[in-house]
Amino acid sequence: MTTPPYPDLLAVGELLIDLISIDFSDSLEDACDFRRLPGGSPANLAGNLARLGQRVALVATVGGDDGGNYLLDCVRNTGADVSRVRRAPYPTSLILVTRSRAVSRFEPYRTADQHILPEQFPAAWLQRVKVFHTTCFALSLEPARSSILAAARVAAQHGARLSIDINYADKLWPDTAEARRIVADYLSHGALIKCSEVDWERLYGTPLDDTRAATARLLEMGAGTVCLTLGERGCYVANANEAHFLESRPIDVKDTTGAGDAFWSGFLSGWLDELPLLACAKAGRAMAERKLTHFGPLPGRVERGEIYE
Repeated sequence: MTTPPYPDLLAVGELLIDLISIDFSDSLEDACDFRRLPGGSPANLAGNLARLGQRVALVATVGGDDGGNYLLDCVRNTGADVSRVRRAPYPTSLILVTRSRAVSRFEPYRTADQHILPEQFPAAWLQRVKVFHTTCFALSLEPARSSILAAARVAAQHGARLSIDINYADKLWPDTAEARRIVADYLSHGALIKCSEVDWERLYGTPLDDTRAATARLLEMGAGTVCLTLGERGCYVANANEAHFLESRPIDVKDTTGAGDAFWSGFLSGWLDELPLLACAKAGRAMAERKLTHFGPLPGRVERGEIYE
């Protein structure tokens, strides 16, 4: 049987260079030496899903420069489809990141990543893809925002499940009211949503003290499945029919950057394989643990059986 020429999951948004401090630092002022790594939440997600053997493609824009060459090679080498990564006449975006055992600090320098255009979305993909995933980072600037939202609507009309990572920060998207409105509209299509406790507080202005109330609020907006990641405590996952709290397990943390993306890749891999909700969360936890104990991207293939319990 030949492999169909379209992905099961489309990851859409930022592909950029992370310059991560080599030493653990509480602030960028304290960080002196940095290591170059491929980054961007949708790109991390696509790479991890490809490592898990899922059929995944990335839609993103990088510069026509050496940074763009580097990023394309990194994502291509994971096995993800990069045929819809556009080269634009702008510098490749980059972010300075502090290496952290808790929450990393960052400073973005955005150029090429925001230039995602409608022609990067093949109609055949939007008609067949099972999951269409994006982020608040990707939706924060035009023309990417309009391009992504239009493509998401088409995908949803053809039966795709929308997915979003609420990686919100006001330094990326100063108009919080606008961000809330766009997120609510996106969720209204029955989206899968991942939101960390830090991102919840950034977007909604209150601490994530009551996971049930926060989940109820997101489900009322129209979300189909909610996952709240709670750092060292674990995660809380729910839909209209069930809810589960999954504790974290003690590990030796080497790097938190990209751990949320690793979690969501495990979760969505389970969702694509039609696992129950709690099993999806356990797969997410297992992928996050692998990332937390490794500095930089995961080095190679991950057998799905190793993260499915």
